[in-house]
Formats: sequence, structure tokens, C-alpha cells
Amino acid sequence: MNETELNKLIKEGESERLEFKRSTGQRTEAAKTVCAMLNGAGGMILFGVTDGGEPVGQQVSTRTLADITHELRRIDPPNFPNVETIGLKNGKTVIALHVAGGGGPYTYDGRPYHRHGPTTGIMPKTIYHRKIEEYLHPTSRWENQPAPPNVSIDDLDEREIQITVDNAIRLGRMDQMENRDTLSVLRGLGLIENDQLLAAAVALYGKSDRLQAICPQFSVRLARFRGVNRLGEFIDNRQYWGHAFSLLRRAEMFLGDHVPIAGRLVPGRMQREDRPLYPPLATREAVANAICHRDYVSHGGSIGVAMYDDRLEIINTGTFHFGMTPEKLKTPHDSHPWNPIIAGVFYRAGIIEKWGSGTLKILDWCREGTCPDPIWEDQEDAVVVTFLPAQPFEEGAVQLTDKKRLGIKLGIKLGINAEKILEAMSENSHITARELSDRIGISATAIDAHIKKLKEFGIVTRKGARKSGYWEVHLEPNNANEPLTK
Repeated sequence: MNETELNKLIKEGESERLEFKRSTGQRTEAAKTVCAMLNGAGGMILFGVTDGGEPVGQQVSTRTLADITHELRRIDPPNFPNVETIGLKNGKTVIALHVAGGGGPYTYDGRPYHRHGPTTGIMPKTIYHRKIEEYLHPTSRWENQPAPPNVSIDDLDEREIQITVDNAIRLGRMDQMENRDTLSVLRGLGLIENDQLLAAAVALYGKSDRLQAICPQFSVRLARFRGVNRLGEFIDNRQYWGHAFSLLRRAEMFLGDHVPIAGRLVPGRMQREDRPLYPPLATREAVANAICHRDYVSHGGSIGVAMYDDRLEIINTGTFHFGMTPEKLKTPHDSHPWNPIIAGVFYRAGIIEKWGSGTLKILDWCREGTCPDPIWEDQEDAVVVTFLPAQPFEEGAVQLTDKKRLGIKLGIKLGINAEKILEAMSENSHITARELSDRIGISATAIDAHIKKLKEFGIVTRKGARKSGYWEVHLEPNNANEPLTK
């Protein structure tokens, strides 16, 4: 750096990443700032610049640099900044300390420091504890600890485990397994270590009723409020306990029950155009992300889905880690899941895609659905993503907005389960009967009976081969005079 570049830098003024010191006589305070910058985003300290931003410089000798080094040795663990000297026209020198951040936690004289704007202070305990957790994260975190005592493979949902394997093999995310017994599958998914079942396995597949008392945090709270805040009365209020896959399905079903879909009949087109108030792919991704990134340590934690008249919030206990910010989520970024084992299983199962792409896909789906960009916030002990409603269709469009829209258009009376089947098929034309059974909560036999009746009315048609085919939902039934209520 030359003097011209130095003057340009000084004009930017002091900030979280830049601090001025009149001379190395202030090296003790400067060392605290080095510690703070190491704990944060890094930065630079300039010796020989006044608080007002005047580069006055100072005399620099070998002893001067040795004094700085001696002071910095009080930082633990050791991490020395790069030192640069810039000569001034007045014959004196400015010393620049270049500090690389993003690590830690670091302490100076046994105390951690952090930057808050252009000031340095002692780091709050909550931030320090978070730094400790991030430091230990590669080797020691909740999900890779042994499962609670007396919890065994018998407490897991073996059917869900086999569904994971089926999906992973189909997607090419797992090789065919010679032995598909539960123990072998759990080993293959990294859910057993040193012959011990991991906590991640219980979060992903635990189903035994007795686990609810041991792991009450495996829950989701679902609420539809009347109005725009929690002071309004509940239109619907539910809470479920279960493993990760079941909680995701519960949240999807709740949103399917309450998110209205606007529809319009477009002249010259055979099919109606539908626009959900909130895009289902985006909200599903947000719930899946919450499951992967949430803090499972607190027994009082949970996933939350709260729908108001003007917005939808998805909440997970925890915070942003590893320097992640709401702004970074909206740009290409590396993903560091707080629970990488759980996230890895969700990836293999096809629930999430490439790590780091989820929030970008949420943005794309919202924009495609004419919704404003969602808002991510790091609130106290929770991360909240807020979805705002889609733009209404232009004036003059035919609107069909509530859950009765299918029955109105079809001219028949739909039973609630038949309606749910049609909604599910409209959202995902490749949905299977087994997935319909899981989603709606009725037996596969009942699903088959409903589908048979829907086919008779000409409301749905199966296209293609048995395994690779898909459903077509028709607006005009063959017989619109007979009720379909069973």
C-alpha cells in the first residue's frame, strides 16, 4: 500500500473493519481490537492515524514492532496479523495490521472481544457460547452424539427407513444394497458409529411413543391466526410429535388445508391457471431447511408454522452460524448445515437438493408465483423466514379462491378426502397411492377406492406406465350430477 492508497482508505472512516490508533502507545487497546476482528469478519488497524483521520505517522524501529508482537502474544489461540509499513512524505511511518477473521473464538488476556460497528467491547456470553459451538462443531454436536440411553433400533420407523433407501436408489444417491436390513441401512446412512445408534437416527426415524418424553423437541407447531398477529384467535391450532419425515408431511398437509389458491379461466386454454397464495415448493423447502438447520439441544424447541391474514412464517429454534447472514442467503453461497448428518439423509431421500441451493430455489419459486422475496431474520433464539402473499390476478380474471373451488367447477359434491386427493394430484402429478395415504392419513385401500370413483367420474386419468406414469386432473367431469362423498 502506498500513501495515496492509504489516504483513500482513511477517507472511508472507522468502521467494524477499520480502526485508527494515534501511535503504538495504544497497542493494548489495539490488541483487543485485533482479538475482536479475529472473532468477526477481520479488518485492519492503522497506527499513526488520529481519531479524526489524519495520517501523522510515527517513528518505527525494530523495538516498535517487537512491542506490538509482545502485546499480540496475549491473544489465545495465537494468530498474528500481517504487518505492513507505509512511509509518509513527512518522513514518518504508518503501521497497518491486516487481520483475517472468521475463526475463533479468540481471547485477549482471557477475555473474548468483538466489534460492534466502530467500537470494541467484551463479547456477550451468548455470542461466545455460539463461537464455542461452531469451533467444536466438526467433531462434537448434538446429532453425532449417542442416542439417549435405552433407545434402540426397535424404536425407529423401519418402513420410513426403507422408503428412504428406495428414493435414494431411484435418484442415484445411493448404490443398490445387497443387504437391506435396518442395521445395514443405518450404517450406510452414517447413523451408527462405533456400534452406537446416533441421535440423528432418532430425530430422523424415531417413532416409539415412549420417545416423546425423552425427546419432546421432535415436534412441529402449526397455527392459523385470524388477523395479523398472535393476539388474534386461532382458526386452527395443531401440534404434532414425530420423526423428521412425518413432521415435514404434517406441515405440508396443514399448508394444503389453509393456503388458498386463486384460479382463473383463460380464454383459448383448456386448463385453468392456478396461483397459490404461497408457492408450495418454496414453503416445503423452507420447512425442510428448518429441520436440517434447527437446534435440537433444547427440549423446548420445535419447528413452527404460523399463518396470518397477511403473511406466513416458518420458524426454527437456533440461529445463523459460520458468518451466514440473511443477505448471503439470497446469493450463491456455500452451505454449512448445522446438522449435516440429518441434511445428508434428507438429500439422499430427495427432500432437499444440492446444499446451498435451497434458499435460491425458494427465491425462484416465489418470483415465479408472483410473491415478493421472502424475508429471513435472525431473531432471539430463532430463525424466521416470512413469506408474503402472491400478487392477485389482473382485473377481470375469473377467481376461484377457496377449498370448494374444485367442487364448484366440477358441479359435484366432493368429500373431504376426495378433495384432498385431487389437490395433492394437482400439486404433484407423479404422487403415488402410498404417498397419498401418508399425506391424507387414510389407508391405501381407502385411497384406491377414492381414485376408482374419481376415475369413474372422469375427474382423474392415469397416463403412462405404472411406475413412471402420472395423473391428469380434468376440470370437466363425465358425470356431474352424482355426489362423491364417501
